[in-house]
Amino acid sequence: MQVGFGVLGPVVAWAGDGTPIDVKGPKHRAVLARLVVARGRVVPVNRLTDDLWADPPPGATSAVRTFVAALRRALEPHRQPREPARLLVTEGPGYALRAAPDTVDAWRFEDMTAAASAAPPHEALERLDLALSWWRGPAYADFDDEPWARVERSRLEQLRLNAIESRAEARLALGRAADVVPDLDAHVAEHPWREEAWRLLALALYRTERQGDALAVLRRARALLLDQLGVDPGPRLRRLETDILRQADQVGGGPAAPGPERVWAQTAAAYDRTVASDARARLESTVGLLRSLAVTGASGLEVARDQRIAAIDAAEQLGNPDLTARVIGSYDVPAIWTRSDDPEQAGRIVAAAERALAALDPDSPDATRARLLATIATESRGTRAARGPDAAREAERIARGLGDPALLAFTLNGVFMQTFQRAGLAPDRDRIGAELVALSTRHGLTTYEILGRLIRIQARSALGDFAGADEHAAVADQLAERHELPLVGVFTRWYRALRLAATGSSPQAAEGAYRDAATRLSGAGMPGVERGLLPLALLCLRTWLGQPARFDDDTDWGPYTPWARPLVLLARDRPADAAAALRRIPDPPHDLLFEALWCLTGHAAIALDDRATMRRARTALAPAVNELAGAGSGMLTAGPVTDLLDRLAEGDR
Repeated sequence: MQVGFGVLGPVVAWAGDGTPIDVKGPKHRAVLARLVVARGRVVPVNRLTDDLWADPPPGATSAVRTFVAALRRALEPHRQPREPARLLVTEGPGYALRAAPDTVDAWRFEDMTAAASAAPPHEALERLDLALSWWRGPAYADFDDEPWARVERSRLEQLRLNAIESRAEARLALGRAADVVPDLDAHVAEHPWREEAWRLLALALYRTERQGDALAVLRRARALLLDQLGVDPGPRLRRLETDILRQADQVGGGPAAPGPERVWAQTAAAYDRTVASDARARLESTVGLLRSLAVTGASGLEVARDQRIAAIDAAEQLGNPDLTARVIGSYDVPAIWTRSDDPEQAGRIVAAAERALAALDPDSPDATRARLLATIATESRGTRAARGPDAAREAERIARGLGDPALLAFTLNGVFMQTFQRAGLAPDRDRIGAELVALSTRHGLTTYEILGRLIRIQARSALGDFAGADEHAAVADQLAERHELPLVGVFTRWYRALRLAATGSSPQAAEGAYRDAATRLSGAGMPGVERGLLPLALLCLRTWLGQPARFDDDTDWGPYTPWARPLVLLARDRPADAAAALRRIPDPPHDLLFEALWCLTGHAAIALDDRATMRRARTALAPAVNELAGAGSGMLTAGPVTDLLDRLAEGDR
């Protein structure tokens, strides 16, 4: 279990699933905070006693050892007696905290802001937004009077202020001057000695066509600096004032960003002029555009799906395996659902990828090979194709060797799609989601961070950790809003309906939430997700609660008909027909709804006293004994697996 530490606010610790760890009293937290400040270096015991007490009492050394022992029990609860501590270690005359760099929020903050400084504006803005969201209050808030924390608190606060101003600069570079003004206005009021803040506020006002207000801000800054500090404004402030008065073409180091439509039109025109209509580059560029379209909403997703196969066909006709491989592998759109929207098309893509893979030159880049394998793994999801798991493993192996973050994220998506060999694999998928989140936040891979968080919503729901799932849903929604990715809200809305159902809300409220979520899904361009999902969610809920499965005759169960039919027939008082339907029922597909469909089968088998089917259901569900059936979909649940296993065991006696 990887423990996380928070010092950007009150000092806290979290378990790997986000659960707070009780680190006892103020002195315990002080020891922990002091070791975080040391950044892995050993702090001697006598130094700790001096830092914890102005006048160390008799027995202070023993008390420190007691605090350390208690912290170790809290941070490593599963450590066996006499097993050496791995996190809070004894070394030489004292103690050190051997925390990984990404487990302490302050250390992550420094890394993220440093990476943002070298990134283009859009990527920098993403990183800075994320980094600043980790602040929960003043750094080391519990210890603001402690001398050992004072320098570190001040240093981190300066980094935070720099990050706020860098974020404003990134927004300005992206043409979002109006968004910047209110935040900077508050920022200069709170920190009036920061010249860069005044400069950015004046620049933002100028770019929103408020020249008079911009000049007034600069004069205010000048007066404040002269009256209070006796210094003149620095050269950047003076130059900005001169540029505004002259209405220079490039005020503040660059022109205001033109409108998006103008940029698009000019770029498209330039592309048409310079790239020949039959150039191979057009195919690869087309796939890049389709990749962007696929996440913009229903119409974009449908167009991307239709044109993707056309691009592959066109590439194959040119007879260039490397080009075909690039066209296939460049469509690295994150996929979360385990049932394809168009199984026939998915099969064609897998076949084309297999042909391209076989035709590749031995000297072709390993990255190209890995992308083809990841495509095969992703597109063969839910088909039980033997090739899928092998392709996923090989793609991941290559990607890890190459050290390419975007490629690794793509291959981890394929690995995720192939982790449904049996029930009870939510912890495995949670680890994949956690790696995707960590990888994506480090490297600014927004769509894959969202994928990782959706995977963790599914996995944490399966494990009954709705607090953890809530956190990932909130971040996913924030990222989706910031980057205009409306399809994410479809999944988070369904998750919240599932949460209501799973946490004891009234059946009426849960059904209402499911129906509301279904309205978001309707027309979202994801038939593989949509068809049959609402009635299946209602059936799972009613069956779990012991209610009859009464549905209209024209209910469209989609691909879930075989598993719904026995229970629906029982509700219509047709036991013989129900028993016949149960005998014909196939094993569920190995996907996100595997456990839910087995639960429906198990309930029908109990009602019909079909002991052979009861035994099959018990065997299939046993590995998921600690999970909520179906909650791993992030969409619905049929209740705790353990409850059904008990009933199946009783019915089979």
